[in-house]
This record gives sequence, structure tokens and C-alpha cells, in this order.
Amino acid sequence: MSLSFNQSVIEEFRSHAGKVGGPFAGGDLLLLTTTGARTGRPHTTPLGYVADGDRLLVVGSNLGAPSHPAWYRNLLVRPVVDVEVGTEKYEAIAVPAEGARRDALFELIVRVAPGYGDYQAATERVLPVVALERSEAPAGEGPAEVNTLADKILEVHTWLRHQLREVRAEADAHFAASAAHRASGQPGGPPAPGLGLQIRQRCLAFCQALEFHHTGEDGHVFPVMAGYHPHLADVFERLREEHLAIGAVQSELAALLDGVGATVPERFRTELARMSQQLNAHFAYEEEQLLPVLADVPWPPAKGPDTAP
Repeated sequence: MSLSFNQSVIEEFRSHAGKVGGPFAGGDLLLLTTTGARTGRPHTTPLGYVADGDRLLVVGSNLGAPSHPAWYRNLLVRPVVDVEVGTEKYEAIAVPAEGARRDALFELIVRVAPGYGDYQAATERVLPVVALERSEAPAGEGPAEVNTLADKILEVHTWLRHQLREVRAEADAHFAASAAHRASGQPGGPPAPGLGLQIRQRCLAFCQALEFHHTGEDGHVFPVMAGYHPHLADVFERLREEHLAIGAVQSELAALLDGVGATVPERFRTELARMSQQLNAHFAYEEEQLLPVLADVPWPPAKGPDTAP
């Protein structure tokens, strides 16, 4: 589809609460906004979808072309995406399915939308199936409302803790499945030792969000706070040093993800455990020291002169 056609669909979608005419009339349509793998700029694409519980499934059909669509290549680099359905917009993590899981989901999709079977028949590549999963932490975790900067920091910490638990749970499941396969003595040997796209995507989303959070604290939050609270200088210094230590573990995880096909999973799980231990201790200290100071700072910030934290 041309850029001009896509843009006309996007405008119609947003002007009519997610309803469009033409080739999409009567179908389930969403808008997927990814971040360009090379440019870093947002790109919005209209896509058909099939609901699977709380997840939305999309297919990288590219109308049966021999190459994957740009939006799929983007989300492999930056897994956190924005999804618009009807009048709702939310953040999601894009998780491509693999192997038997991908095949089962594709069968589900083709039962609902047979045209995707035609697209698969038109190309030799395996059409990617991507699950768009809401990225918020479970209900009941974190602040009920975000009204202060303390609430906002706690919300971010809660999200990061949740994502780290998800990555560890999926890594443990991977090891358990591999061990069970070896113990069963089934022909073909154990599964390949790769970490899998599902673990990779969640870990990338976590690492990128953590880096953004710590960069923002070091570059903006801490310097401003230090000007108003000089007695916390030692606290800020300790937090910065912990950021560096956590960043080293994060870099190790990123390097393992870059070589996902050759990564030794046991090494990955060791680094993941080290990240969990250091990050949870870091968050606990930061919350103890800074949240009381930030409890009276409104969020989002009021327009006009800066409010002293």
C-alpha cells in the first residue's frame, strides 16, 4: 500500500472512532505505531487483526511479498509499540510467535480471515505472527493514581519490576521445557539453545525502558533535585553509581540478545538474576530516600515556572 493511501486510512480511522470504508470496511482494523529501526521516528500502519483473549494478533503478510514489512523489522529492534483500536490507544509489547506456537496462532487467524492463507501461499517466507500484549503492570500493583512525581517514579519502577519478572518467568519456562524434552528421550534431540523471540522481545523492552528511565534521572531529575536538596548529595551519588553498575549488567544482556541464536541460555539466566538482585535493591533504596521528598511535587508538571522538587 502507498504512503498516501495509508495516510488516508489513518486519518479516516481517527476521525470516525476506528471505522473506515474501502477495502477495510466491516473488518477489524487497528493502527500500529512502531519506532523506526534506523531513523528513530514513529511510523503508523493500518493493520487487520484477530483478537485472542486480551491479545491482538497481526500478521506480517506484506500482501504476500517476498520480504517482511517495515513495521515488523522495526518492532524487532524496538518492541514497545502504540496500538489504537476504536477510540482507545495504549502501549503494548510486540511479541512474534515461533515454531508450533506460531503455526497454531496462524491457523486461528486463517479461520477468521482466510485471506492470510492466500498471502502465505504466495510467498516462500513464513509470514510472521505477532501478538500485541498490553504492557501495563497487573492491576493492584503500583499507585492507584498518578498525581505526584513520587507516584510517577513508583509507576515506572512497578512497570520495570513487572517486565523483569516476566522475562525471568519465560526464561525459566524455556529451561524447564528443554530439560523435559531431554528427559523424554524424544528423537531429534533437545530444542536449540537460543533464547527465543518471546524472551528476546520482553528483555529488549525492559532494557530500553530502563536505560531511558536512568538517563532521564541522571540528566534531569537528580540535577534539579540536588539544587533544592543539597543534603541529599550522597544519595544522588550512590544512585548514579548504581546506575553505572546496573548499566553494565544491562549491556551484558544486550550483547547476549544480539547473538540470540548462539547465546548460552544458562549465562543469560545468570545475568538476569544479577540484574534482578541489583535493580530491586536499587529501587528500594531510591524509593526510601526520594519518594517522601517528591510526594508534594505535582505530576504532570504545571505549565509555567518550574516547580521545586
